[in-house]
Amino acid sequence: MNNPPHYNKHPSGVECIEIVEHFGFNLGNAIKYIWRAGLKGETLPDLKKARWYVDREIAKRERDAVRKT
Repeated sequence: MNNPPHYNKHPSGVECIEIVEHFGFNLGNAIKYIWRAGLKGETLPDLKKARWYVDREIAKRERDAVRKT
């Protein structure tokens, strides 16, 4: 299995996948990008990617709420 060094650099020592597998796709990806922000390179691109996934999840939940009414 491919296990780049930034996977285990978080100060907690926990690997990100152990957490994100308990969330859906969008939230899991947002957490992943927040988790690794600054560990693989520049922080800002990771935070922007996280925001993109959060915005996508919000839009999905808003659509789902409209469908239920």
